[in-house]
Amino acid sequence: MHLQHCTAPHTDMDVTEAIADVLVAEGVDYLFGFPSNPLFDTGAVEEAGIETIVVRQERTGVHMADAVSRVTSGDEVGVFACQHGPGTENSFGGVAQAYAESVPLVAFPRGYDRSKTDVDPKFNSFLNYQHVTKSCEQLTDPEAVADTVRRAFSAARNGRPRPALVEIPMDVWDEEVGDVEYEPTESRKTGPDPSDVPPAVDMLLDAERPVIYAGQGVHYAKGWEPLRELAELVEAPVATSLNGKSAFPEDHPLSLGAGSKSEPGQLAHFLDECDLLFGVGTSFSTSSYGITVPEDNAIVHATLDPADIDKEVESDHAIVGDAKLTLEAMVAETEDRLDGPRGRREDVVEEIREVEEEWLADWRPKLESDETPINPYRVINELTEVVDAEDAIVTHDAGNARDFLAPFWESTEPLGYIGWGKTTQLGYGLGLAMGAKLAHPDKLCINVWGDGAIGMTGLDIETAARYDIPILSILLNNEEMASYDTPFGGDFRTVAEGLGAYGERIEDPDEIAGAIERGIEKTEEGTPVLLEFVTARETELSRPDLD
Repeated sequence: MHLQHCTAPHTDMDVTEAIADVLVAEGVDYLFGFPSNPLFDTGAVEEAGIETIVVRQERTGVHMADAVSRVTSGDEVGVFACQHGPGTENSFGGVAQAYAESVPLVAFPRGYDRSKTDVDPKFNSFLNYQHVTKSCEQLTDPEAVADTVRRAFSAARNGRPRPALVEIPMDVWDEEVGDVEYEPTESRKTGPDPSDVPPAVDMLLDAERPVIYAGQGVHYAKGWEPLRELAELVEAPVATSLNGKSAFPEDHPLSLGAGSKSEPGQLAHFLDECDLLFGVGTSFSTSSYGITVPEDNAIVHATLDPADIDKEVESDHAIVGDAKLTLEAMVAETEDRLDGPRGRREDVVEEIREVEEEWLADWRPKLESDETPINPYRVINELTEVVDAEDAIVTHDAGNARDFLAPFWESTEPLGYIGWGKTTQLGYGLGLAMGAKLAHPDKLCINVWGDGAIGMTGLDIETAARYDIPILSILLNNEEMASYDTPFGGDFRTVAEGLGAYGERIEDPDEIAGAIERGIEKTEEGTPVLLEFVTARETELSRPDLD
């Protein structure tokens, strides 16, 4: 976050200009959305030095704001704006997705005039967004602009991250507010109760087969280093949630990979046999896109939000606090207990290696398949071999794109993977990749999706072309909606070229690697790329937990 002293007082300022100044003070670099909204229409935001990104549909704009927040660990809060009525109606799904995934962002929908805001059938954002936002207000008094917006950013930044919304009626935006002074918000962290740490360490050290399970709270807390330190001290394997993927380097010998609807064999093996599961930065929410928490073992649950404790998984011991502060406290306590290595790391690492090799051997025929149409696992395998994970940010879309990618993509750097799945809207990944690229222009940003997802948000490829956002989009086109036996069609390479991107359509498995290499070169030249792979209708997923 770019902290500044309070903004200088302005005279003859209206609400729109005041909000633009507040966004600058809050360190906002981009405003995403769709007009008509005074933040776009008046030019006030651009005059303040913030770039505006106008998308082809509102939901993609929310997704881009979402990504900015994620890949900066919430240091920069993504901001979105749209018009009243249909604009804010269309935006609902994107905000709901961010709420389910615990993503901080701030939305500024325009509202109807104050005299009409409660008249049926006008869409009132303040009323309708209550259940998918952490904070939801309607600004009706221009003099309250600074306090209202401050509450929104503070809500997004502090505690469990989630969206905040400020609806501003049409007749309020251009009202004068006089002098406005604004001090930017900060993220405040809550440490664990010191008395809760020793029992957790007792249980971790007493366990014969402990597993550490890290969620995306580790990303927002930037707790990657103490997570690694704790795992190495205890000599315990580490799994992550899909949202937490890349919180622990997956090339580390203690890594088990990420839990999802599909998952690596070693993860299922160790979860099945563990006697203690230590979850940190995770809600343990029941999801089809997460692990099945094993029964008949001990649970230690460390989370920022006390509402998660015993919500769906009954814990034997719980710690409430920031993931990094909790992990640092546990590392310090563990170091005080141990005189040296515990002597079991070699056995744990060897067991992980053996199970992983057996699992990969079962999947190698698909990962290296020469069949046509192309097996989608071959595309994923070639992608992992061509792309340097250290220099990339990868995300997926809902459905098979996620299920094919998650077990086999090895994330090595924090925030190198944007995982999601609490709710699974098709078309999410494109906006995530574009937002990630704006936040980290030095990274190769990739989204993997299918023909169902591109049908939802594909026209926003034009947004990437218009704003020179050179992402690499990998389309797995099997001309079917996942396994629903719903036939789809289309030559999306041609569509992408018509929208200003570079496109290729690949049907020969021997041409996969070369196409990916050409695509990367095009992104380095500043051009967004769509590689359309014509794939088989593959339905088998890696579900070793069901074997």
